[in-house]
Amino acid sequence: MKEEFLHYVWQFQKFDNHNLKTTQGHSLQIVSPGSHNHNSGPDFFNAQLVIDGQLWAGNVELHIESSLWFLHQHHKDPAYDSVILHVVWKHTSEVSRKDTTLIPTLELKHRIPKPMLGTYKKLYSNDTKWIPCEQSLTEIDSFMYVHWLERLYVERLERKSQFLMERASQLNNHWEALLFEMLCKNFGLKVNGTAFLSIAQSIPFSLIQKCSDQLLSLEAILLGQAGLLDATAEAPYVNELISSYKYSKRKFKLSNDGVIAPKFFRLRPSNFPTVRLAQLAALYVNNGQLFSKVIAIREVQHLYELFTIETSEFWRTHYTFTSSSQLRSTQLTKKFINLLFINTVLPMRFAYLRFLGSHPSEEILQLAGELPPEANTIILRFQKLGLVATNALETQALLQLKELYCDARRCLNCEIGNAILKGSNSIQ
Repeated sequence: MKEEFLHYVWQFQKFDNHNLKTTQGHSLQIVSPGSHNHNSGPDFFNAQLVIDGQLWAGNVELHIESSLWFLHQHHKDPAYDSVILHVVWKHTSEVSRKDTTLIPTLELKHRIPKPMLGTYKKLYSNDTKWIPCEQSLTEIDSFMYVHWLERLYVERLERKSQFLMERASQLNNHWEALLFEMLCKNFGLKVNGTAFLSIAQSIPFSLIQKCSDQLLSLEAILLGQAGLLDATAEAPYVNELISSYKYSKRKFKLSNDGVIAPKFFRLRPSNFPTVRLAQLAALYVNNGQLFSKVIAIREVQHLYELFTIETSEFWRTHYTFTSSSQLRSTQLTKKFINLLFINTVLPMRFAYLRFLGSHPSEEILQLAGELPPEANTIILRFQKLGLVATNALETQALLQLKELYCDARRCLNCEIGNAILKGSNSIQ
């Protein structure tokens, strides 16, 4: 039994409240349980109770056992003098305020429905389930589920936007520069994301802008800062890149001492850092004021058009500087553009509009709902359990659900966990 379960039971009044009496034998009626306090101090503020016909207004404190009141030193803390009711699972002793006056106590041990208590114990049992409620997902009401996914997705965007707004502040609200950093990071995907971000942060964005009409120069700066131009190659184009980078490095006093070396190991050739950095260079040469264009997008198709780019000719027959390949297109695939939209464009738009004081939730929800679902091990596992995602909004929401609720066993804060605890068995 965890105290958070008592908080849930008290907040939503999920117990038998008929003929309530305190442990001292006084009649008790709950007018309002109060508002949940997530900071220090009593657990619930501004509750209203009627005890023996007398209306009381004040705070409520909850514990598994009454004696924890003294263990936590509440009897010495004036912040708890305003407590008008002590709610416990098991009553083991009377408790008092700092002035020694007794505080009424309500014991819930015999008032919580056994089915709900049993479900709670199953959710929090120490077993090997992938998610605690995987055997109860058929009980979910679809209307509740859809709205919960929307809230989870917005919650995920809010979490990402906090970081983005902090980073924007560090960049003096230069949102173009921030977009470059985030795009660079996500061009590196999971394997090279951190390395690519370190590359972006090693280059003044003013230099990216200065070279935005010179593909070879911009490509050379990105590849050079990544440490990929240290060796001389036979191909003339590579020697041009090396020469260009040496010039830029000297002229603009570039340093890549803090850059993390990107990896090639276990990557498909199309995801090699050489290819991805060349594509990023082409994207910026093809699009001046990229941030303004990204913010203006209202349809997914316009994003595909914006990100339709082609690298320099060399990369159409090479994945690295030394080995050649058959002629191929180096355009960004729709699948890759979708990932950029999900992980970069939408969070950036959400953060920027919030920075401007807008509430962009509906607009972002619509765009995310138009994107196809992601495919990864977590999404596939949810699919096997019967939760099939049909778009990117739902896959992002499920990732949020798994990472911040299921893995942390926050079932009491989850709408699905709440529905299961309430014993809902309606399926629409």
